[in-house]
Amino acid sequence: MLASEKVAIAAHLHVLLRRKTGRVTDTEWMAQNAEYAAEIVRFSRVKAQEEKAPELAEWAAKLELALAQPTDGATRPLVQAAVQALKQRPAGEPGPDSVSPASGFADSLLESSRGPAPAPATSRYVGGIR
Repeated sequence: MLASEKVAIAAHLHVLLRRKTGRVTDTEWMAQNAEYAAEIVRFSRVKAQEEKAPELAEWAAKLELALAQPTDGATRPLVQAAVQALKQRPAGEPGPDSVSPASGFADSLLESSRGPAPAPATSRYVGGIR
């Protein structure tokens, strides 16, 4: 199961708990921490019986099932993934900090990063008027 699916289930349970019991939870932590999720599942089942809200028990079961399944894919921090991608980039390929002068973004770079200014295209305009 994808991590995003676990967060989605946790978010749905969070909304139900907020509406039915006034309880505020941390959806990200619920999707990552098994102890916290188990306590939320227990709390949800108790409140489902007290408040006569079967949807709480249903979503608690979904969360419990989701956390029992392993997460698909590698869960690497974004910085590590970016560094790895930069290391695998061929030497001649432009990096993320290189900007083509024709793109229009070159004007937003610092003077020291811009390089030489392109020659003005005088043949496009009649008498220097745009």
